[in-house]
Amino acid sequence: MGLSVSILLAAAGAILIWAVDASVSGVNLDAAGVVLLVVGIIGALLSLAFWSSWGGFGRAGDGTTVNRTTIVEDRP
Repeated sequence: MGLSVSILLAAAGAILIWAVDASVSGVNLDAAGVVLLVVGIIGALLSLAFWSSWGGFGRAGDGTTVNRTTIVEDRP
């Protein structure tokens, strides 16, 4: 789950908790909102924690800068 999906789930959960004032038979909207909000927050935190594992912005896993240079040589 990516960061954008996590933020979307958290926003949907917050809307269900605080903005929706309806009652649906068989579904507790407040409980569904809390679940979505918690899953979204946990997903966002995990996405940020593992941000550097897929490359990040030119940083290695230990925080040092990675110098990526590609050398192409033509052979005669």
